[in-house]
Amino acid sequence: MIESRRRLLTMFAGATGVLAAEPILAGLQTTYRRPLQPKPSPNTSDPHYPVVTPNSSKSAVDQETQKEIRIEIARLYELVAELKEQVEKTDATATLSVAVVKRAQEIEKLAKQIKDRAKG
Repeated sequence: MIESRRRLLTMFAGATGVLAAEPILAGLQTTYRRPLQPKPSPNTSDPHYPVVTPNSSKSAVDQETQKEIRIEIARLYELVAELKEQVEKTDATATLSVAVVKRAQEIEKLAKQIKDRAKG
């Protein structure tokens, strides 16, 4: 009988301790809530991106870039024509010479430069 009373008193004290400690433990927990931000209107400009206005200097730069691209494309066309002539002179069963491989690499490099310049 005394054993069951002790067990009941121990369970009661434990339950009381848990209930008393719950508000203390809840106060230690920090919850972070992000403040709600309104969605931007689709009709307003985005503040993170600068507004681009057309300038005469920008169009001059574009025209200069286009002129350079055309010059590089003409150079690329010449290199391809020369490479074609060299390949036609070689035997189909023979391996390609180092000069032909270097010419092909030069063409690839120029084509990549043109592509990068065209992207801006």
